[in-house]
Amino acid sequence: MGRLKKTVVMVGMMGAGKTAVGTAVARALGVPFLDSDEEIVRAASRSIAEIFERDGEPFFRARETEVLGRLLRGNPCILSTGGGAFLSETNRALIREAGISVWLRADLDLLWQRVRHKTTRPLLRTANPRETLRQLHEARVPLYSLADIAVDSAAELSIEEMAAKVVAALAARPDVLEGE
Repeated sequence: MGRLKKTVVMVGMMGAGKTAVGTAVARALGVPFLDSDEEIVRAASRSIAEIFERDGEPFFRARETEVLGRLLRGNPCILSTGGGAFLSETNRALIREAGISVWLRADLDLLWQRVRHKTTRPLLRTANPRETLRQLHEARVPLYSLADIAVDSAAELSIEEMAAKVVAALAARPDVLEGE
C-alpha cells in the first residue's frame, strides 16, 4: 500500500462503524488510528455523557473543534469523529483544508441494529430512541453528503470488507494515497 499524504477523517452516524472500520483502515495502511471523542475524554477526564450533562453540548462541540484542529495538524492518520462533528461548518472547513472526509453511509435500520443496545449514546437517552435516531439521520444526511468520499455500509459486510472498500476509495485519490 502507498503512503498516506493527509489525515483521513471518518464521518457518519453513530453506529456507522467509524471506529471499527477506521481502526481496520489504519491497520491496512500502517498508520495511527485516533478517535476525536477519546481525545476529548482524555483531555477532560470525563466521559462524553458526563461532559454533555455537566457542561452541555455547545461546550462539548467547542472542545471537539479544538481537538480536530490539533489532530489535523499532526502526522497523517485515520481519525474517527463523533457523529455530530461533521455538522459544524468550521469542522468541515478544517477537514477540507488539512484532510479528506470519508462518509460511512448506512441506512437507518442498520444503524438502529448497531446502537439500540448501547447505553453510551447521550443523544439517544430519550423516550423513543429509534425515532430520535431517525430524526438525527434525516437531519444529518444532507451534511454528511458533503464529504469528499462516501462508502456504503451493508449488514453483510465484515469490518475488514468495509475497510477494504475505504482503502480502495482512497487509492483512487492520488492526493491522498501515494503509490509505492
